[in-house]
Amino acid sequence: MELVAGNLGRRNFLQTGLGGAIISLSSCSSPGTGRRSESARPPKPGFPSFREVVDLTHTYSNRFTHWAGGTAKVELETLSSTSRGDGWNVTRWTIDEHAGTHIDSPFHRNPDGLTVDRIPARDLVLPLAIVDIRAKATESPDAQLTLEDLKLWEAENGPLPDRGCVAMLSGWDARVEKPGFINFDDEGVRHFPGFHVDAANFLLEERNVLSMAVDTASLDYGPTTDFPVHTSWLGGGRWGIENVANLAELPPKGATLVCGAPKIEGATGGHSRILALV
Repeated sequence: MELVAGNLGRRNFLQTGLGGAIISLSSCSSPGTGRRSESARPPKPGFPSFREVVDLTHTYSNRFTHWAGGTAKVELETLSSTSRGDGWNVTRWTIDEHAGTHIDSPFHRNPDGLTVDRIPARDLVLPLAIVDIRAKATESPDAQLTLEDLKLWEAENGPLPDRGCVAMLSGWDARVEKPGFINFDDEGVRHFPGFHVDAANFLLEERNVLSMAVDTASLDYGPTTDFPVHTSWLGGGRWGIENVANLAELPPKGATLVCGAPKIEGATGGHSRILALV
């Protein structure tokens, strides 16, 4: 103000410090409003800072083990190619929505649920809680993440994060592209870990959890025939991620999950790039 009035010389102005002048001016009220200027308002809270990005996504190819048996169908049809003088490399994809590391939208099981393109973007970036059941999965391929597992996690780590994702760590991601991933027996029954429906219902009814994730091929464990977890969870308007990788590289709590879900109109899910910020 003294500078504007001509009462402060150039040398004295510089000696006051430019930062001080800016801070002083930014804290002044806007003329005629009695309110502070926009620059003086405290910033809105943001996401936690992070030091590392962990990729939770398997490479999707025709070598990836498919839930139904065999391998996934991945076709890249060449539309133009630099090798033949077209100037651009362009392909058309043919893929299965529900193979590889992918998202299940509510519509996948619920005819009235959201398709993947309608899931709000704010719901695709969320705190991550990892429940480790590797010991149980080593003893039995039909292990399930139970309500007791969730209670134990909370006893050790505090409440499950609000509007978060709960992920099952079974160690099954090491079996990808191997016969033991889907793990069919002689009668064609699948054997791999998944969530127990009681655990899913607890997360749905007693905790404000938006998503669940598994490092196996299904939210339900392998031997199921009626898929109660899918029915309850997706039917409740929540969404899931299957076939995630590298959960063992993360702490039980504190990471932020980012789901790069496809925004394709009407899709029931689709291959997604899943990241964790630590």
